[in-house]
Amino acid sequence: MSKLFSVNSTVFKCLKTLHSRSTRGFSIGAASLSPVSLKGRSCLTLKDFSPEEIKKLLWVSGDLKHRIKHGKEYLPLLQGKSIAMIFEKRSTRTRMSTETGFALLGGHPCFLTSQDIHLGVNESCKDTARVLSGLCDIVLARVYSHSTLEELDKEASIPIINGLSDLYHPIQILADYLTLQEHYGSLNGLTISWIGDGNNILHSFMMSAPKLGVHLKIATPKGYEPVKSVIQEAQRLSRQHGTQLILTTDPMEAARDSNVLVTDTWVSMGQEEEKAKRLKDFHGYQITMETGSVANPDWMFLHCLPRKMEEVDDEVFYSSRSLVFPEAENRKWTIMGLMVSLLTDYTPKTPILKF
Repeated sequence: MSKLFSVNSTVFKCLKTLHSRSTRGFSIGAASLSPVSLKGRSCLTLKDFSPEEIKKLLWVSGDLKHRIKHGKEYLPLLQGKSIAMIFEKRSTRTRMSTETGFALLGGHPCFLTSQDIHLGVNESCKDTARVLSGLCDIVLARVYSHSTLEELDKEASIPIINGLSDLYHPIQILADYLTLQEHYGSLNGLTISWIGDGNNILHSFMMSAPKLGVHLKIATPKGYEPVKSVIQEAQRLSRQHGTQLILTTDPMEAARDSNVLVTDTWVSMGQEEEKAKRLKDFHGYQITMETGSVANPDWMFLHCLPRKMEEVDDEVFYSSRSLVFPEAENRKWTIMGLMVSLLTDYTPKTPILKF
């Protein structure tokens, strides 16, 4: 049985830039975009960011992509600055996007694995945060426990970015939104269907989608639902912003009339011992063209990668409906947009046609 939380959808206008590689154009949905400064802030979860602040991050990201990738401009906005990249968990996209993006902006990235820093083992999080505050300008940490990020942020005097934790993955969701903006032209009114585990990616969607006028339909097996407190906050946000939030155990019900089908790994790092049970429990959750047959005719597919066959078949993953590789590239532009926003007073130069 589904749980339906629905109120009338709010209406807001689109902001459009003059250029995008997408044939549909690049736009930002917003009722208004008053002056927003994020300099000095941390980003542990998009729960802490207002609709205007999230839209500003996407505007800056799209602007940097337009100016650097398409305009071939050199923008050393972070020249003389350095970032400490703490990785308790391995990554392709998070490391490459942050390291290359920070360097492209003129800064110096420093990569630190658990073998380099021994966070909370040989040195406490408190001491590490204070030391790094005197050695660099910003920290990105990819950790197991979200509480590690909270402690780093409490003790640091510089911004902390969540590169992934057990509870949230905000930088991935920013890339997803930029990708959907480029494809559809606006986020407002879209319906995203999540089919899979109630994990950190889903939590990040739930804490941000209503703020952008995006409806969420969520299908998880029984016992794999999102964290209760996240559900409660998402319900509140949906009521506040006039969007739908549907929770079900039926993948086809979640996919019905949706614009975007999204999934993720069923077995995250640290859950390897649960693999056999999880594969059994997630039987029937693979996204296929049959899943898409009940979705909106314009449906597209997202996956944060790495992907495994049981989650989505090749027919969907490599089809023209798949946005996974533009999505992966946009990890770079959105982390760049976030870092620039947290470290500088940069205002996008790409013209906005209408607020």
